[in-house]
Amino acid sequence: MTEKSEWCRRLGKACMPQRHVLAIMGLLAVVNAYTMRISLSVAIVSMIGNLGRGNGNSSAIVDRDPNSCPYPDIVEGEKIIEGEFDWDTETVGIILGSFYWGYIFTHLPGGILSEKWGGKYLLSVGILSTAIFTLVSPVAARYGGPSWFIAVRVLMGLGEGTTFPALNALLAQWIPVEERGFWGTLVFSGSQVGTIVGTALTGLLIEAWGWESVFYFYGGCAFIWFIVFTLICYSRPDEHPYITEEELEYLNEKLGDTVSKDIPPIPWKSVATSVPLWGLVVAQIGHDWGFFTLITDLPLYMKDVLHYKVGKNGLVSSLPYVAMWSVSLSSGLLADWLLKKKYLSTTNVRKIFTTVASVLPAVGLLVASYAGCNEIAVVTIFCVFIAFMGAFYPGMKVNALDLSPNYAGLLMAIVNGIGSLSGIVTPYVAGVIAKDHTAEQWRTVFWIVFAVMNLTNLVYVLTATGKVQPWNWGENGKDFNNDQIQRGNSKKAIEMETKA
Repeated sequence: MTEKSEWCRRLGKACMPQRHVLAIMGLLAVVNAYTMRISLSVAIVSMIGNLGRGNGNSSAIVDRDPNSCPYPDIVEGEKIIEGEFDWDTETVGIILGSFYWGYIFTHLPGGILSEKWGGKYLLSVGILSTAIFTLVSPVAARYGGPSWFIAVRVLMGLGEGTTFPALNALLAQWIPVEERGFWGTLVFSGSQVGTIVGTALTGLLIEAWGWESVFYFYGGCAFIWFIVFTLICYSRPDEHPYITEEELEYLNEKLGDTVSKDIPPIPWKSVATSVPLWGLVVAQIGHDWGFFTLITDLPLYMKDVLHYKVGKNGLVSSLPYVAMWSVSLSSGLLADWLLKKKYLSTTNVRKIFTTVASVLPAVGLLVASYAGCNEIAVVTIFCVFIAFMGAFYPGMKVNALDLSPNYAGLLMAIVNGIGSLSGIVTPYVAGVIAKDHTAEQWRTVFWIVFAVMNLTNLVYVLTATGKVQPWNWGENGKDFNNDQIQRGNSKKAIEMETKA
């Protein structure tokens, strides 16, 4: 028994595999990233009060939408909610989207550096910087106005832009193909967990201690995560001081043929002309258009149309993501089972699960917008249909790992970075279209989401594949592949992976 194994066994009868420790910490990384990112969507409801009705005059009285649901506890006149900031709808749309101005720019550098240096420090430093700017957000908003607040949100985005490229690089090094459906889904489903916490808990924090507490709480949690992750996680299995020999041998056997220690130069030409990759980019744009519309604008919809107060708003807005998270995990297990039993190819699994995650949620948004003022019906429709968006994770979200394990961080940078442009566009589009806060205007917003999600899914279905691409081994992939075989790697394993 090795010293590493002995140290691990002293912790208990069976030590948790280090790849699972990494996955759980990756999950918590995404949870922290999303709570810091999306909590503003609920907090801003309290910060701006009546949402600047009357061109920036929050005390203006406007006519009610004739199609509006009844205001609670109001007989006559407009219900005015006083807020600290007097920002109109377009300003709010810019503020909500400004995070992504910085977010898209650090994706590509993050992907390249994570391949070169490993994902550990790119991920941890990115989360740390986002935490710091989250903590200073209340000061920026209160004393610097919208301009300074926007600047801080941009800086938050710059820090968080390395998160998914770094995570993808880590997962490619640690998680075998047969386990990616569940563990990859678990990690990436942190976006739902973070959204659940960031919407449900935010409303309660605001009611208890004010909107500023939101930024202090989530920034503090992320700082604690940074310390723990830096101490216990590593970029590669062979760098980990306490991994057991059994697990290291297992990972070498499963990943040795597709993940190279000496990664060749990035095959930019092949990457730029890869049809499956660009189909994946288009699918990401469609998914992000729908998802970012939900996480940034659903609380505003609940306020504008159903007139929920901030506490109830946060709790109800979180319910669809609870359902989405459960579908994410169960669909990940189902995808792994289908692959292990060889009932479906990797390509078909990715296409089918992505289609489910695109079509059904898009339909659900439309149906909910026509459901009137029946709160139970509206929330139930949101929960049932949006839940299927969770199938996106064992679908296209892990597809970059299929295409090129060696350049998984780079591919995630390209796919997620371009897809994040939706995060800039969707809040502004909603702010312009729903400027009068009417149910009819919000219905138009959801029709646009429906069209975008379905058209982009069609492109993905026509172009997607689950096969490892030849350029995974460099621009001259075949030559590098043969060199790997001569070093003792299994030719049969490589051929099987390429034909997945």
